Amino acid sequence: MSVQVKRAGHSVDMTQGSVVGHLVRFAIPLLLGNLFQQLYNTVDLWVVGRYVSNEAYSAVGTVTPIINMLIGFFLGLASGAGVVISQYYGAKKEEQVRQTVHTSLVMTVILGIVLTVVGILIIPLMLRLMKTDLQAVPEATTYLTIYFAGVLGLMLYNMGSGILRAVGDSNRPFYFLVVSALLNIALDLFFVIGLGMGVEGVAYATILSQGISAVLILIVLARSEACIQLRLRDLKVSLHILRQIVRIGIPSALQMAITSFSNVFVQSYINVFGLDCMSGWTSCTKIDQFLLLPVQSLALAATTFVGQNLGTGQVDRAKRGTRCALFLSWGITMSLSLIVVPTAPFLVAFFNDKPEVVAYGVMFLRLLCPCYVLVCINQIYAGSLRGAGISQAPTYIMLFSFVLFRQIYLYILTNYIVNVPLPVAAGYPLGWLVCSILTLIYYSRVDLAGSRVVEDPSSMPEKV
Repeated sequence: MSVQVKRAGHSVDMTQGSVVGHLVRFAIPLLLGNLFQQLYNTVDLWVVGRYVSNEAYSAVGTVTPIINMLIGFFLGLASGAGVVISQYYGAKKEEQVRQTVHTSLVMTVILGIVLTVVGILIIPLMLRLMKTDLQAVPEATTYLTIYFAGVLGLMLYNMGSGILRAVGDSNRPFYFLVVSALLNIALDLFFVIGLGMGVEGVAYATILSQGISAVLILIVLARSEACIQLRLRDLKVSLHILRQIVRIGIPSALQMAITSFSNVFVQSYINVFGLDCMSGWTSCTKIDQFLLLPVQSLALAATTFVGQNLGTGQVDRAKRGTRCALFLSWGITMSLSLIVVPTAPFLVAFFNDKPEVVAYGVMFLRLLCPCYVLVCINQIYAGSLRGAGISQAPTYIMLFSFVLFRQIYLYILTNYIVNVPLPVAAGYPLGWLVCSILTLIYYSRVDLAGSRVVEDPSSMPEKV
């Protein structure tokens, strides 16, 4: 017999009520939270671009693929934990929710230690693979070393907020991000302008702020009265739960890590055009990340919505939620693109007003904006499939589209056709197009009804 889940006041049951209402109410605080999370690196970039040097600006901006490669692997595993929690929560299985929470947190601490060591060790290799301009290497090395030294805070926050979102609570993770983002801004200005610390100052500001957000999220979990409550005596690994997390999360983890690793090589194609092109691409990608926040938030909302509804067997409702999320993302993304295209020069200049940098940034941004409708398709449907516990297929599709296809395209283009910045950047929207087509074909043929991961609790093995 299923155990009734004790629901906290901040949790949301998405298995009944308005589909659009649930998606919007869930996505808005998530969107705002992601917005403030983006402020970490954005403020870092703005401060070094305005108060340090163009070399420091390029250094901080171009190391994103290296960070995403390792952090993306962890976030993939975290998404697996979120799917397992949301489905058990929707099925009202309290003990399995509790075990998943504690298994996920133990896994996070272990991986945090591993990623700290690995991240610091691979910095020289990754900067060489990216063909980083020699003038930017010292600052990039400094920033990455400090960042990875404090990466555990970021990981604990993301896992903790993922646990809260899996039960429908996207508000409190947002509140904590606001606090830490504002703290990051203050520390950036204090360390760089007040103390003259340069790149190391923005790095220390980032890890300190991330550490505060981790502490806040852990306090909330510890004080919760629901089945997601963090209790030190329960911090053990359930092999049964871990297998489910790994089965769902590893494909996403590998997809995120390999895609980011591939972006290291894509960045190397940009870096050969010099510091101004590197800086222009940095400005473009930072604006690009803000523009994609709505679709990413709605994709996460779709993941939780689908997970909870499939946990109760409501397949048609889960599919309806996916369609609604797609239409919402299209409307928002296209509206933002119509604003950004004519104002691109002002947006790029906000980060770095050097004329050559602005020219490159505007060129890249105006290429990408009309293609964001493709991102909506592949992200929303991939999020829906992951909510159903189907993570392998979206992973294989994205690896083919974002890694193999892009690398083949860039190699042929730069070696046999033309080697100029704009066609190189076109590798991104072309990858989005391929991914969207393949994802739609797969989704139209998959059986969501047979994809639930929740299992009967009668055969739960011992914890270890």
